[in-house]
Amino acid sequence: MAEITIKRVYDPYEEADGYRVLVDRLWPRGIKKEDAHLSAWEKEVAPSSELRKSFNHKPELFGIFREKYLIELRTQTDKIHKMEELYEISKKQKLTLLYAAKDTVNNHAIVLLEELLRKVK
Repeated sequence: MAEITIKRVYDPYEEADGYRVLVDRLWPRGIKKEDAHLSAWEKEVAPSSELRKSFNHKPELFGIFREKYLIELRTQTDKIHKMEELYEISKKQKLTLLYAAKDTVNNHAIVLLEELLRKVK
């Protein structure tokens, strides 16, 4: 069974995180690459720059953002392929999706997690 979780990239590294993949388009501020303990950085699966900027981390816009991001995840070939790769990794080892947003409830990693878990079912 696939085990997929999300975590802020600023949270402490744990060996139990398994395969750690940054799913943000931009590199997180204040983090050195060697301190991130990344297995991969998959910018391609992040929301488009246009969508990210229109959302601007405003909780009241999250519903609209979520709908538009799901459309991107389900229709854009590069995102579909990256999600398939991540899903395959999750079948072999724990997968931790890392994100930088301060809001732990209204962010793209939650939407990505839901979409990946939908594949599992």
